Formats: sequence, C-alpha cells, structure tokens
Amino acid sequence: MELHTRRGVTRSFRLDDVVMLLLDHQSGLFQTVKDIPVGELRANTAMLAKLASLLKIPVITTASVPDGPNGPLMPEIHELAPHAVYVPRKGEVNAWDNELFVKTVRETGRNTLIMAGVWTSVCVMFPALDATAAGFAVIDASGDPSEMASRTTLARFVQAGIVTISANAVPGELMRTWNRPDAAEIAKLFSMVAPNYAAVIESYNRAQDAALHPQRPVPELTHA
Repeated sequence: MELHTRRGVTRSFRLDDVVMLLLDHQSGLFQTVKDIPVGELRANTAMLAKLASLLKIPVITTASVPDGPNGPLMPEIHELAPHAVYVPRKGEVNAWDNELFVKTVRETGRNTLIMAGVWTSVCVMFPALDATAAGFAVIDASGDPSEMASRTTLARFVQAGIVTISANAVPGELMRTWNRPDAAEIAKLFSMVAPNYAAVIESYNRAQDAALHPQRPVPELTHA
C-alpha cells in the first residue's frame, strides 16, 4: 500500500483539501491480486473509508463493469462511508475518461486525491497520471496481480514525477494530533492496517488499569 504525491509537493497535505477516490475494489478483481494479501487490501480500503467518515472527507467510488466478471464493489466501503458518492462508468477502463467522474471530482473543490484501487497498474495508474497532468496531487493505496506489475507501476509513477511513501501515514498525516476527541477511534484505524498496534493499545490499557486499581485481582489462568 503506497502513497504518492506530485513532485515538488513537500508540505503535508491538508484535511480540507483531500478527497478519496476508491476505484474498482471488486470481488472478481480481488481474486487476481498477488502483491498484497487480499485480507490486508480489504482492511486497508475499509480503513480509508472509515477514516473518511470520521474526518468528514468526501469519498467517490466507481466500478469497472460490475455486472461482469469483475464483480460488485466490496460492501464495506459504502457501509463505513455512507456519504460516499458512486459514479457509474460506461465501460471506460480509465475512470478519468468518464466525464461524470471527473466532474464529480472537480465539484468537491479539492485538489489532493487519495486514490486507491485494484489494480494499481491499470485502475489507479491511468487516472492518477491524468489527474496529475490536470494539476491534482495524487495518493495511491492499491493492489496488483504481481510484484513485477507493482514495481513497474511505481517506476512509471516516479517517471511522471510522483513520490511514494507508506500509506499507513495517511491517518497520521490527516489527524495531525492525538489531542482530539476522536483519538481513540483513529487508533482503531491504525490497528486495522497494523494488527500488532492493537496489542500496543491493549498493553497500555492494561497498565493504566493496573495503576488506577492496584488492588484489583489479576484473572487466573485455567487449563482445560
């Protein structure tokens, strides 16, 4: 899962300038992804959808021929981001070739696109290159049918002036501070993409509980 922005964009992206484009996360296409476990890909995508809901980020979804072998969109996206707007396509491989899709993006008034999809090499790369040429900053969190396809795609992104960083930085960069009322909910998002972080939270909560209630007995282990 990677994150890309235009060359020369060195500042952190702003929450009020971000829109999420979740492209072609379809059941049939998931079966072809090989560069990341499908469970992780779904969790990453679900995390982005939930993050968008928490931080009130616009979300636009679309699918490539969903009534064909590519299959329907994963339901978690619209379940976790009920405000998401679905834009149907007329068979275009590149979502940016669809006028309604581009119009919907422009109508958000936002210029930083968190663009995630399956495959990176097709469903993300084509619109990412066109959006970058149109002056948008582009961020990617996706999956591909092979490691080679992923590496080739990342090389082409770099050739187009797009910089890559790890995508688990997305929640951290958008939240900016833990001193916020929804910090606990955002912490759960980190656990979705990094399950071991859940253990960090559990150990911290247990230590805090022990400090506050030193006389509380520790549950005994039982053996079957």
